[in-house]
Amino acid sequence: MEMHQLRYVVAVARTGNFSRAAEQCHVAQPSLSQQIQKLEEELGERLFDRMQREARLTAAGESFLPRALRILEEVDLARRDATEATDLHRGTLTIGVLPTIAPYLLPEVLVAFTGRYPGVEIVVQEDTTARLLQLARTYEVDFALASNPISDERLEVRELFTEDLLLALPAGHALAKRTALRAADLDGQRFIVMKDGHCLGDQVLRFCERQDVTPAISFRSSQLETIQALVASGFGLALVPAMATRAARSPLVEFRPLKAPRPTRQIVAVWPRQRPLGRSASEFLRLVDRRSWR
Repeated sequence: MEMHQLRYVVAVARTGNFSRAAEQCHVAQPSLSQQIQKLEEELGERLFDRMQREARLTAAGESFLPRALRILEEVDLARRDATEATDLHRGTLTIGVLPTIAPYLLPEVLVAFTGRYPGVEIVVQEDTTARLLQLARTYEVDFALASNPISDERLEVRELFTEDLLLALPAGHALAKRTALRAADLDGQRFIVMKDGHCLGDQVLRFCERQDVTPAISFRSSQLETIQALVASGFGLALVPAMATRAARSPLVEFRPLKAPRPTRQIVAVWPRQRPLGRSASEFLRLVDRRSWR
């Protein structure tokens, strides 16, 4: 049994396809298939049911996969410990992050981190909360930056900071002329929110529901930049994270805080309980804690 065979099995299990797994592993597909077949012969069990366009784990494969993951994880930990013993002169840090966080929080922290540790390569993967938690559970990222609520006993959750959600409205909108706005002012207004699967959209709708407010949802998007552009065009209003408003440059959009109870979101770091943070991850999160624009 070889380490590369275990990696190939994990890749096929994740992608559900031998060709995509080969691309991910940077190996020719016939070679990957041959190595998995050799492993199956050694085990005396088929690990995958092979169909025309799909590969599914057999019962034996379902039993084999968790142990293969643990073996690969132990090898990665040994490699990481050996690498980081050189005081972060080299290595790789893989971060999962929500797309509603990445472009606003990461640049400043990345500049500070790479200035201190130029030999550490950083890989950033943006995705939805559900996908980020899956990546954390399967050790595909060192940690993820996400937003509460997160309830998973397999994961460690560290609270980082809480930020306001501000009301974005077109310049010249009737509400923009008022200095004090309440949640009740949103009732019946045309509203733009993140699409299903993005936690920010769920947070906005839960806030409205708790305040007994029913906005008229006119559009959903997966991009905050698109939402703010639609607000600028007069398409509707939106609640957006304060960090995103700092990057907004359009004079056609104005931002207002709501009176208490204000809508907020809590940013957290998430990683598997069975895999303590490495030194590079801990240092990165320390820089997040110390960022200047809290």
